[in-house]
Amino acid sequence: MKFTDSPVIELPVHNAILSIQQDNGSFHVGTSVWPCSLVLVKFAERWAPLPGPNLRPTTTPNPYAQLLDFGSKRGVELGAGCGAAGMGFYLLGLTDVILTDISPVMPALKRNLKNNKSVLAKTLKHSVLYWNNADQIKSLKPPYDFVLATDVVYIEESVGPLISAMEALVSDDGVILLGYQLRSPEAHKLFWEMSEKVFEIEKVPHEDLHPEYAYEEADVYIFRKKKKEEEKMEDIP
Repeated sequence: MKFTDSPVIELPVHNAILSIQQDNGSFHVGTSVWPCSLVLVKFAERWAPLPGPNLRPTTTPNPYAQLLDFGSKRGVELGAGCGAAGMGFYLLGLTDVILTDISPVMPALKRNLKNNKSVLAKTLKHSVLYWNNADQIKSLKPPYDFVLATDVVYIEESVGPLISAMEALVSDDGVILLGYQLRSPEAHKLFWEMSEKVFEIEKVPHEDLHPEYAYEEADVYIFRKKKKEEEKMEDIP
C-alpha cells in the first residue's frame, strides 16, 4: 500500500520542510514515497541529540541518544528512491551521507535533491548502486557507520544481494537502520531467515516511534553485525 497518491509529499524535519515529488504512475517502485522512509526519519527526529545550544533537556531519559549521535559519522542509504530518508537524516545531523539506487530511479532522486537544495543548503551525494555489483559497492569506500534502508524488501530474488550489500557496507561497530513493512510473504520469510544469520536484530518498540508517524504496518529495526567467534572469545574474562 502506498502512503498517498499526492504528487508532492511534505516532510517536516525540525524547522525545515522537505518537499518530495513522486510519480505513482511510473513503472519503478523507487519513484514513489513509501511510508517507512517517513517513519524512520521521524523516529530519528524524536530521539537524535540536537547539536549545540539546542541540546534536549537531560531530565528526559533518551534510550537512543548514543545510537543516533550523528556527529562525524558516515552514512549510506540503499534504495533511496525519491530521497526522503537520506535528506531527512542529513537535516538531523548525518551530514556525510550518500544516497544510492538503481539507474532508472536516478532522475527522480536527482530532481528531488535539486528541488530541496535551498532547504539542504547543498546537493547531497548520490550514486548508482546495484546490490549485486561488488565494484559499485567498493567504489562507495565502505565501511559506513550508518546504513539506511526503508521499504527495500519486496522481491524474493533481491533479498540475498540486499543482505550482502548491507553486510559489506556497514562497519563492524556500525548500525543498519531499517524501516520495514511486509510487502511479500516469500521475500519476508527469506529476508528474516538470512538476516538472523548475519546480524543481531533489535525491534524498536512501537511506542518509541514518532506518535504522528507510527503507522500500524510499519516498523523500525536496528541491525548490528554479529561478532565473529574469535571476538566473542576475547570478550570472555
